[in-house]
Amino acid sequence: MKSIIKFATAATFAGVLATGALAAEFTKGTVKKVDAKAKKVTLIHEELKSLEMPAMTMVFRVKDDALLEKLKEGASIEFVAERVEGKLTVTEVK
Repeated sequence: MKSIIKFATAATFAGVLATGALAAEFTKGTVKKVDAKAKKVTLIHEELKSLEMPAMTMVFRVKDDALLEKLKEGASIEFVAERVEGKLTVTEVK
């Protein structure tokens, strides 16, 4: 019986991964400053639950140039931040 439960749990988890149900959580923020040369952005953001970080203003690295183009000072955005090579990095913007 235990092996059936383990199999069912593994199958369910695999299905969740395949459907993308564990999608990244977007956080609301406001762009305070963009430093395109350094590939960094300063954001005033709400709580980052996935990183267990309270609301604050801080500097993030930006994953790539395409994301930098979406960031304009004063703009309200929704973003995903993750630890990439130990650095807090914006990986998605909408």
